[in-house]
Amino acid sequence: MSDVDRLFADLKAKQQKALMPFLTAGDPNISFTARAMSRLEEVGCHLFEVGFPYSDPIADGPIIQASYTRLLDRGLKQADIWQLLKNTQSMNSPRVGMCSYAIIHRRGLREFTDMANGHGVAGLIVPDLLVEESGPLRAECQARDISLIPLITPTTPPDRARRIADAATGFIYYVSITGITGERTQLPPELTENVSWLKEQTPLPICIGFGISQPEHVRLLAPVADGLIVGSAFVRRVAEAADIAKEETVLAELEKFAKGLLAELSSTSG
Repeated sequence: MSDVDRLFADLKAKQQKALMPFLTAGDPNISFTARAMSRLEEVGCHLFEVGFPYSDPIADGPIIQASYTRLLDRGLKQADIWQLLKNTQSMNSPRVGMCSYAIIHRRGLREFTDMANGHGVAGLIVPDLLVEESGPLRAECQARDISLIPLITPTTPPDRARRIADAATGFIYYVSITGITGERTQLPPELTENVSWLKEQTPLPICIGFGISQPEHVRLLAPVADGLIVGSAFVRRVAEAADIAKEETVLAELEKFAKGLLAELSSTSG
């Protein structure tokens, strides 16, 4: 059982829903990312998605792409990300890596999952890994109690969605919209119906991501979701911390934003 499994079992027993911020590893620097994770955990965030910057992101919108570009231009190395994960290993909130399969394959499946396990990574989200090709990595993850978390989208055919769900561990990342990540003012009206259908197909928790940025989104989705993933809205705020003199101000803004979402999530749980 991974730390992701334990977290969702605990939340289910308490009739609570999870809030999962996405942060790009090392944006604008390793120290800031670690401080942001710590502060967000203190205000109640339940787990974290940590993005491994990659030059050819699969579904990330302009805000997250820009964060990846900034860091790659500055020479961020994979070793820096492992150092961040080591520095935050004592956190109670599970950390889940968002990583292209190309990065994992280049390192080697066994070595990468050994590194992940050794640095307290509880799960991996690999958006460019097809379920038909996921067996070898899934076996390495299972051997180390690392959840391998798949994505299901609004355009995934029902039979394929069931196949993906059957192979999943930890939770299922349900993509709320067709397209790339980014803040939205409105979400598709059929979203709650789609997630309700998926919940009938699997016992795993379902977390919804892409486009979530407002309290109204939380009110809409919390009744059908087990957790909400918020990315661009956090990353946009983090971008302002590039000036070290603004870091404390940005941390306070991240806390305020998270508290608003958590308050809405709490009011709709149970």
